[in-house]
Parts: sequence; C-alpha cells; structure tokens
Amino acid sequence: MRFRFSLSRARQVALSAGITLLLSSCATFYQKTAILQEKIAAGDFQAAYKELEKDKKWAEDNHRVLYFMNRGLVHFMLGEHEASNEYFNKADYYIEDYSKSFGTEALALVTNPMVRPYKPEDFESIMIHFYKAFNFIAMNDYESALVECRRIDIRLMQFNEKYKENKSRYTRDAFAHNLMGMIYQAAGDYNNAFIAYRNALEIYESDYNELFGVTPPLQLKLDLLYCAKKVGFNSEVRFYEEKYALKTPEMKDGQGDLVYIWMNGLGPVKAEWSLNLTNMGYKDGLLLFGSEELNFSYPITLSSVSSSTQSQLKDLSVIRVAFPKYVERPPVYVGAQLNYNGESHKLEMAENINKIAFQSLRDRMLREIGNNLLRIATKQAMEYVARKENDNLGAIVSIVNAMTEKADTRNWQSLPYSLYYTRVSMPEGEQVLTLEQQDSFGKLTSEEVKVNIKAGKSAFQIYHQLASYPMLQP
Repeated sequence: MRFRFSLSRARQVALSAGITLLLSSCATFYQKTAILQEKIAAGDFQAAYKELEKDKKWAEDNHRVLYFMNRGLVHFMLGEHEASNEYFNKADYYIEDYSKSFGTEALALVTNPMVRPYKPEDFESIMIHFYKAFNFIAMNDYESALVECRRIDIRLMQFNEKYKENKSRYTRDAFAHNLMGMIYQAAGDYNNAFIAYRNALEIYESDYNELFGVTPPLQLKLDLLYCAKKVGFNSEVRFYEEKYALKTPEMKDGQGDLVYIWMNGLGPVKAEWSLNLTNMGYKDGLLLFGSEELNFSYPITLSSVSSSTQSQLKDLSVIRVAFPKYVERPPVYVGAQLNYNGESHKLEMAENINKIAFQSLRDRMLREIGNNLLRIATKQAMEYVARKENDNLGAIVSIVNAMTEKADTRNWQSLPYSLYYTRVSMPEGEQVLTLEQQDSFGKLTSEEVKVNIKAGKSAFQIYHQLASYPMLQP
C-alpha cells in the first residue's frame, strides 16, 4: 500500500478526520458502554439486557463484536444458554470474517485505530469458546462443549501462525485441556479424560508456571489419578502417586460429584499511554526512532510510502505515539472454599485471565510498534506538506493530528479476573454446601450452594463473583 500526500490530499484528510471525530466520537462509545458496565459490575443483568436492547446501532457499527460478546455474556449470566451461544456465534463469525478495508485502513493511518472495526485481542476470542463450552455443559451437550474446547487450541495455533516475528507466548491454554478432562470424565470417557488431564498438567508445569504464576491445581492431579485408575493405567497411577505424594481418590457407591467453577472479579480495562520519540537517523531503507532516556529504539521501513513522502518523513525530528495499556482491577475476594459435611474444599486458581491479558497485549505491541510509528510519522508528514503550502491549513492539520492521536482502548471489560475450581464428592440427592469467600482484609462471607447429585455422575455449577476494586492507578 503506497500513500502520496499533496495539498489537495491534505485538505481531504483533514476534512475526513474532522467528520470522523464529529460522527464517530470515542467519548460517545465509552459513555454508552460505561452504563452497561455499571449494570454488569452491579450484577443487574436484566438492566444490562435492557441497555443492550436500547441501542440497535451498536450491533451495526465498528464496535459490533463487543456488542455481541457483551450480549452473549449477559444472556449467559441470565441462564439463557441458547441465546447466549447465538450471540457468541455472531461475535465469532465477525472475528473470523474480519478483513481489512482500504478506505478504513487509510483513514486509520491518518487518524487512529478506533475507526477500524474492533478486532478482539487473541485471548478475548478464546474466552468466547470458554463461554460457549459452559453454555453447552449447562445444556448437557457434552460433545458440543468438547468441540469448543478443541477449538481453543486450534485458534491459538492459527493466531500464532500469522505472526512472522514476536510471536505470542500464550500459545496453549491449560484450562481448556483441564475442562476437556472434566467433560470427558462427566461423560464416562476416562481414557480421553486422562489424556486431557495429562496435557493440562504439562502446560501448567511449563507455560503457565513461568508466564502467569499458575501451578497445577491439586484437584487436577487427583482427577488424573482417578481416571488413570478407572482405565487400569496402573504404572501411571504409581508414577503420579510417587511424583506428587498423593493417594488416588475413590468414588463410593451411590455417590456423584459437583464440579464448581468460581469466576472471580473483573478483568482489566484498556487505557492509553504516550511516548515522544526522536528521529535517530536513516540507513538502508530504515528510519530509526527512539528515546535515549528509555534506552529504546525501533526501525520502521519506508518501502510502503512514496519517495516524496519518505523525504518528508526523514525531516521529522520528534513524533508522539499513543499505545493502549491494561489497567488492573483487583478483585475484592482473594480466595474461596466449599464446605460440606465438615470438610473444606479449597477453590484453586486454574486460569489467570488478568495476566494472560497483559501478556497478550505486550506481545501484540511488539509486533505492531512499527506500524504505529509509521502511522504517526505519516500524519506529521501531512502536516509538514500542508504547512509548506499554506500556514492556515497546516495549523488545521496540526490540530486534527493532536485530536485524533488516540490508542484503541476498546476491550471486553466484563470478563472475569481469574477462574478457580474444585470437585466435591457427595451422596445422591439434594445437597447443600456453603461457599465461603475471603476478602483482601480477611473478612469471610458465606452463602448456600444447592445441587442435585446423581450417583456416578458429575454436576457442574459456575458462579461469577463480580466484586472488584476500582482500577489501579498507573
């Protein structure tokens, strides 16, 4: 893609950018979503549903994927699992069908990425499949739930194959394999459950321990041993019992179990930070911008722009570039357990979505920094051309550049901060447990959990504890 700039082109861009600012205001989008997020954070999902129903245009504009993802989540929290998957399917369709438009990309180059259709972060796309799997589990459609879990690994592989350099470090999802194991075990397929658990264990011990500080849950090791024994893998039973100093759990006659998944808090919110970079010189088709103070430099290739524009870019001394960043929202509760029949069953972390978000954005910024620098340099080269021809027009372009230099801070804000789980074996029939949650000050709160247990079967319950503190200051 090659761009040329002249006085007439600069006039068109300034006008186009101004119209974009007036008709597609970022403030309007965030005002709209702020009300929705308030309802979700308060647990008022009926009000959140009404808020989504109120503005049909959201489903048609550049933020439509966020609309469908939020709509799917709200229906999930309302227990409307078919409707939830309907909207998650729409979000998934637009993510897969995401394609670049020359006009949009050209406008993004001289304004900001917010004018593009929203393309979710890789991990956000993955969370769609988790929610779809949870919906299918609730509908007792285990085979479809397994399909969604398998798609997680496939999508992660597809994402990373597109990246020529600075590939993502989040390439495998341990909880996806763990959940597959739970589903296979619930369906009585202990052989495949053992394989899924073993894969999960390997990913926790390698990737997750290093990247996200999440170690293999004790419950995963116990489930692995249980399934190994059920299919007669005696050598594996001995190996893992010795490795982890554990005894294989027994399932008593007339008992079933509850798999309880506890979603905790709310994930991070995107904000913006900016950086002033100095022109450090041009060599071999590369223009180097950097900061001596931060001991940072980055080359950008000029092969995609015309020779006249290259000359203008080389004349730039300083550019200011805006980047997105995540701001954490710490959860109010730091731990929980299920109490039943005098025994406590600790809920163990299985997925740290907050840390996955930070790592995913960091990896993407490393891949895209060159494009961002070229975008900013191109905008400032336009200003140079305009000023050379006409001071007044140059001033207009300068103002437009300053107003439109924004990072894309859209994100799926209603995701949980982290996922925990445990398994509790109980006799058949209606059972009552106590969920005990501990906040960051050590205060305990309790509430009843009721479940209908069937002998030899697994029941699933998912609970989202939404309480979170305000965003941490950078």
